Amino acid sequence: MVDDMNGSGLTTLAAEAGSDDPIEALRAVHRMRAELDRIEATAVRRARNAGASWQLIALCLEVSKQAVHKRYGRA
Repeated sequence: MVDDMNGSGLTTLAAEAGSDDPIEALRAVHRMRAELDRIEATAVRRARNAGASWQLIALCLEVSKQAVHKRYGRA
């Protein structure tokens, strides 16, 4: 898998997550979760740089303002 994952990489991981081999599926789910976490962190940073409030970011992520600030506030 390429380090700089794009939409097609996530599509590939989603297909692998549907594998008949449960171990392969679990590995794909784990990699997909890690990639989505990285994408989310980048989006939060970009939103903050664009002037979005923690409250607005929390609403978009459907979590509390405190939760989003705790996870991303130091980044």
